[in-house]
Amino acid sequence: MRERGLTALTKKLHLKTYGCQMNVYDSARMADVLAPLGYALTDVADEADLVILNTCHIREKAGEKVYSELGRLRPLKVQRRAEGGDLLLAVAGCVAQAEGAEVVRRAPHVDIVVGPQSYHQLPELIARATRAAAPGGPAPGRGIVATDFPVESKFDSLPQQSEPQDVSVFLAVQEGCDKFCTFCVVPYTRGAEYSRPAADILAEARRLVTLGAREITLLGQNVNAWHGAGGSGGEWGLGRLIRALAEVDGLRRIRYTTSHPRDMDDDLIAAHADVPQLMPFLHLPVQSGSDRLLARMNRRHTADDYRRIVDRLRATRPDIALSSDFIVGYPGESDADFAQTMDLIAATGFAQAFSFKYSPRPGTPAASEPVQVDEAVKAGRLAALQDLLRTQQDAFNRATVGRRVPVLFEKRGRHPGQLVGRTPWLQSVHVDGAERLIGCELAVDIEAAGTNSLAGRIVTGETTGLGAVAMGAAGMGAAA
Repeated sequence: MRERGLTALTKKLHLKTYGCQMNVYDSARMADVLAPLGYALTDVADEADLVILNTCHIREKAGEKVYSELGRLRPLKVQRRAEGGDLLLAVAGCVAQAEGAEVVRRAPHVDIVVGPQSYHQLPELIARATRAAAPGGPAPGRGIVATDFPVESKFDSLPQQSEPQDVSVFLAVQEGCDKFCTFCVVPYTRGAEYSRPAADILAEARRLVTLGAREITLLGQNVNAWHGAGGSGGEWGLGRLIRALAEVDGLRRIRYTTSHPRDMDDDLIAAHADVPQLMPFLHLPVQSGSDRLLARMNRRHTADDYRRIVDRLRATRPDIALSSDFIVGYPGESDADFAQTMDLIAATGFAQAFSFKYSPRPGTPAASEPVQVDEAVKAGRLAALQDLLRTQQDAFNRATVGRRVPVLFEKRGRHPGQLVGRTPWLQSVHVDGAERLIGCELAVDIEAAGTNSLAGRIVTGETTGLGAVAMGAAGMGAAA
């Protein structure tokens, strides 16, 4: 474990993260918040003094995994107390925000329940929980619940990162959502849309690069809804922010996720052509190809709106690769609705995608829809949809074989002497190479392709300039 500053890391923190990239970012920041208290990260829950489950509430299965994990941790807590010690258990994230009282009811051994806007309060919450568990203190395990939306922004209370960073890192620029899609809990668990000031984002980006980051992915529930005051006084959108980030010395790659079709404005689309550091890969969720379902989902765009955005992006950046989200079995989805989704996928072509059976979330409008789709029908449709998406992903990866592409190496591979990096199109690449090359962007000849990764050979002594090697429009055409 690395030591942080002058603080002796004498306690162990186990963080288990579920769900989206925003949760990954939040988990890293929770570790930053707790380092001054002496907590060092451990991968082993059994040796931890504090376990935090950072949860996701998008689907029912994700929530139930949390309760299952809490059940597994209960005997460990009992054993620790029997030995005269203690194990603090905390549930953070969106399940905590949505089901705070239910978490305490179902798992009374939980000490802390903290929402995604309040985790900067963890030092105070841990102090309260520790006092409660001390001899003569209040009865332990009553569950301190901190799920009110605080007046202050958590970003104003988080410490600056001081630890060496991974090559590829996340940077939250926006969170919350005002779209209120009928299937989604985010507006209720993350709150209203909030954009961080541009100056704060740029300062954090410079700090991350100084600490070793070479690729930054900008995060938000609707990241392209970001807007804020710029350095010259006017209001910026995400495209202008990306242009400013491209001026950060040492930052080689920029990505952003997750975007919404309604917020793909002209300047952001133009940035894909104008900014070499902005990678030619975009996750742009559409959810369905049926206008009838899109209207019922309150998406406020049509399938043709989505197609026009894709056409503009490809005209601007011909080698751009696309990813998306699809919901199968939304209430009332007919065979014709599903067929329209399959048609959109076939006509668009995706390098990768995320697809799920609709899962009712309590409190969302779709959960009370009277016509719910049979589970067997959902399963059949999902299998067909995923088969088509897998075919497109395989074709996209095979189109890379025989090409020389730039790869940014991020970490060691699973095998001795192996490195793992990513292409501009977010494909994972395995090569033989020395560990000193981590953080370098090198030209790689791609020799083989699987569904989820590529294999290649480093071109000896050759480094790439930003955007120097492009797949070209034919690469995406193969997937379509």
